[in-house]
Amino acid sequence: MTSLAYKPAWELADLMARKEISPTEVMRAALERIAQVNPDLNAFVALRAEEALAEAEALTAKISKGENVGPLAGLPLGVKDLEDTAGMVTSYGSIPFKDNMARRDSIQVARLKAAGAIVVGKTNVPEFGFTGFTKNRLHGITRNPFNRERTPGGSSGGAAAAIAGGLVPLCTGSDAGGSIRIPSSYSGCFGLKPSFGRIPAGPAPFVSTSAMIVMGPLTRCVRDAALYMDAAMGHHPADPMSLPAPARPYLACIDELPKKLRIAFSPTLGYAVVQKEIMACVEKAVQAFEDMGHQVELWPGSLPDTGDFWGALIATDIYAQLEGVLEKERDQIGRTLAAVVDQTAAMTVAQLTAIQQLRAKLNAELEKLFDRFDLLLTPTMPTEAFAAGGPPPSVIDGQPIPLLGAVAFTYPFNFSGHPAASVPAGLTPSGMPAGLQIVAPRHRDDLVLQAAYAYERVRPWDGHWPLC
Repeated sequence: MTSLAYKPAWELADLMARKEISPTEVMRAALERIAQVNPDLNAFVALRAEEALAEAEALTAKISKGENVGPLAGLPLGVKDLEDTAGMVTSYGSIPFKDNMARRDSIQVARLKAAGAIVVGKTNVPEFGFTGFTKNRLHGITRNPFNRERTPGGSSGGAAAAIAGGLVPLCTGSDAGGSIRIPSSYSGCFGLKPSFGRIPAGPAPFVSTSAMIVMGPLTRCVRDAALYMDAAMGHHPADPMSLPAPARPYLACIDELPKKLRIAFSPTLGYAVVQKEIMACVEKAVQAFEDMGHQVELWPGSLPDTGDFWGALIATDIYAQLEGVLEKERDQIGRTLAAVVDQTAAMTVAQLTAIQQLRAKLNAELEKLFDRFDLLLTPTMPTEAFAAGGPPPSVIDGQPIPLLGAVAFTYPFNFSGHPAASVPAGLTPSGMPAGLQIVAPRHRDDLVLQAAYAYERVRPWDGHWPLC
């Protein structure tokens, strides 16, 4: 069943609904592929193979009887190991949580399962999603299917490796500063960071203080992401910051991109350094929008570099998760992560106020930008994927960069809450994927998906998957 490995989710769902192939066959193919490829990639760190196959067989019987099934019926699903799946451990990639059995599904997982998706297992993450590459002391290093010596990115690195490696067609992701878009760029996937609140988070024992973490999909194509979003989005009472569903499903309007859009292109956002091979790919990707008849302008403005303040704010959510655990298990938690939690405990109201003042300034700049333009295009990542075990690059083309310079384009849009996606922009001369980031006004997730879908039809990624 190798021929099924890279079929998009929507096509598999359509074949199963028409009874041309069964959920049992699709699940067996996925499990065989995982057995074959996962030992090299380490994308999945826990499986529920027998249960998934039994659920696929039950679904096959329902379809054969003509019973109604959901739009994701029979699709194998990987769940990021920062998110709960009932009956499986949520380890957060952290030794103290290696036996942390989940008693219920997260809202996102529950909705995807209700639409018919079948959870296969949990995908690897850096400890508490803290880095842009996937490595932890509990489950080890995850590797990029395009080159085993490189990282697939993080924190949704196991998910990206599972998609790019042809293991499963859908994976859940979460994004606090680029954790969906970073691995999508490094691994040649499509990844959408929705508007903040579009897919409910939790249930959780605390409400996020950062208001930056979003849930979303990693997929092989844009249509798969729209299908996923339609199943997962919409308000939930357990998440007071969640948004109501839009008036129309995304899949219903995905091919309705308006004509002659005004599009801004920023190669640096005013402060970033970009590897020349990446920029060459991105410029070709940007040209595709001009070829479609849109007006693309080089944006002369700049955004404030919010990196340090973003980092301090996201650390408040990590503190909420580790507070009470750190002192008991300090020797089992990464030293850098522990140091961040310690610093956060000493944060003052004055510091939090300064963070929110900069947040207001960033949003004011983006308000001006989107008053003039419909979309913003940037590189997704400044570099191609680096070594699987890290560290991230500190120099780009001979020019030193700050620590967060390696993820310079992603975190601003968590700080602001705008929807953003990464689409494949091509392969560098070394054969590694590059990504183009598409950003739209807040709550215009539909426009991001429409632009990405139009781009994908002009520059399809078919045939570029690694032969692993």
